[in-house]
Amino acid sequence: MDSKAVATKPHAVCIPVPAQSHIKAMLKFAKLLHHRGFHITFVNSEFNHKRFLKSLGPNSLDGLPDFRFAAIPDGLPDSDEDTTQDGTFLVDAIRKQNFLAPFRDLLNKLNNDAITTSNNPPVTCIVSDGFMCTFTITAAEEIGTPIVLFYTIAACSFMGTIQFRALVEKGLAPLKEHHS
Repeated sequence: MDSKAVATKPHAVCIPVPAQSHIKAMLKFAKLLHHRGFHITFVNSEFNHKRFLKSLGPNSLDGLPDFRFAAIPDGLPDSDEDTTQDGTFLVDAIRKQNFLAPFRDLLNKLNNDAITTSNNPPVTCIVSDGFMCTFTITAAEEIGTPIVLFYTIAACSFMGTIQFRALVEKGLAPLKEHHS
């Protein structure tokens, strides 16, 4: 592909919550975007990136030049790579914006690479897991890039979240204990 075609190709940076179900859903969406002609940079935490490489092999993330994987630190202490990270610590790391500086640095690197190399288009949009928006919106605003929030949870979870207030108002939630 010539450098002019690469430069005009849309480049989506996809970043899921660093948890298996969120990664899986975002990866499926990223593959759809790639199939529609997008250059993709898929961002994992370093912890999950290492897990991918361990489970699939050291060259498993190589392949398509326009579908790349990148890793950023999550700011959490090292943990056993054979187990899932503690969800409470992950939520706290997201809320405290541990990811902001490394994500910002990655976006700047991708855009600088677009200037200096001919095989990497500049970032044209960010597709962020909706639960990562505490820092991804800030980063998108800083570099002047549009952002889309993609909620990777199941439809029934999403509907439950949306309807929870109505359930509380109707007295249906929280569930009350009934004794017979």
